[in-house]
Amino acid sequence: MLDQNLTRDAEALLPGESTERGATRRTALKAALGVGYAAAATPLMAQTAIKTPSDGLTVGEVMIDVNGFQMPAYRAAPAGKTGLPVVLVLSEIFGVHEYIADTARRFARAGYLAIAPELFVRQGDPQSYGEMAKLIAEVISKVPDPQVLADLDATVKWAGANGGDVSKLGVTGFCWGGRQVWLYSAHNPAVKAGVAWYGRLVGQQNALTPKNPVDVAGQLHGPVLGLYGGADTGIPLDTVDKMKTALAAGSAAARSSTFVVYPDAPHAFHADYRPSFRKEPAEDGWKRALAWFKQHGVA
Repeated sequence: MLDQNLTRDAEALLPGESTERGATRRTALKAALGVGYAAAATPLMAQTAIKTPSDGLTVGEVMIDVNGFQMPAYRAAPAGKTGLPVVLVLSEIFGVHEYIADTARRFARAGYLAIAPELFVRQGDPQSYGEMAKLIAEVISKVPDPQVLADLDATVKWAGANGGDVSKLGVTGFCWGGRQVWLYSAHNPAVKAGVAWYGRLVGQQNALTPKNPVDVAGQLHGPVLGLYGGADTGIPLDTVDKMKTALAAGSAAARSSTFVVYPDAPHAFHADYRPSFRKEPAEDGWKRALAWFKQHGVA
C-alpha cells in the first residue's frame, strides 16, 4: 500500500488541472541552460509568483557522477566566486522545476552555491505524469532512501570540487524533500544545519524507507529548523510533538533543533506556484531559514 502522506504534495491542485505527456524534460532542460529550468511540466501549471533574475549568477544544469551514473542537477551561484557556502535544495515529489530552480537562485543571491539534484531520475520523470496516483506508484514510492543519501553525498563532493566550501554545508527541502532534510542531517557529519519545510516525520518502514525522521532524530549532526503548517491535514501536530520528544533526548544538535508552526498555514505554504501559497508565512520562513544557516555556521 502506498504511503498516503506522499499525496500531500498534491494537496493544492486546482480543479481540472492536468498535464499531457510531451517533450522530455531533458529537451526542456537543454533549452533552459543558463537561465534556469522551464516552468513545471507537472499537474501544477500556475506560474511562480516570485521571479528571481539570474544576472550576476552562474546558473543551469550540471551533471554529477554517482558511482558512474550521471545525475543531473540545477546549480546557481554568484558568478566568478569560489569558497562559497553550500546549500542542497531538495524538491517536492514534482522534481526540479522552475519553482525549485528559482529557490536555488534566491540562495545564490544570498551568497550560496545552491544545488538541486534530480533525485527521482533513475525511477522516472515526475513532470511527465498527469495523474498523481500513478506518479506516486510508479516513481516516488520506488525511490530508496539509501539511494537518496548516496546521491546527496555525491552532490556535496561535486560542490567541493566546483567552488563550494563544504565545511559550510546546509540542506533545505520541501515536503518529500523536507523529510529527506532530517534524514540527511542525521547521515552526514558535515551538515552544519538543515531547514525542513513541512516534511513528514513518521511513516511506514520498509526496505526502501527503513527509517523515518522520528527514528533518527536523536542522531542529528546539524540542528534542523522545522517550518510547518498548523492547517496541514497531512502532517498532524501530534507527529510534531513526537518529533520534539525524540529530539529532546538526542544529540546536542538534536536538542538545538526547533519548530515554527504557522497556525493557519496549509501544506506547501512556501510553494508560490500553487494555491496553497501563503505569503506571510512563506516570507517569514525564508527569513528564518537564512538566519538559521547564518547562526549555525553555514553562511
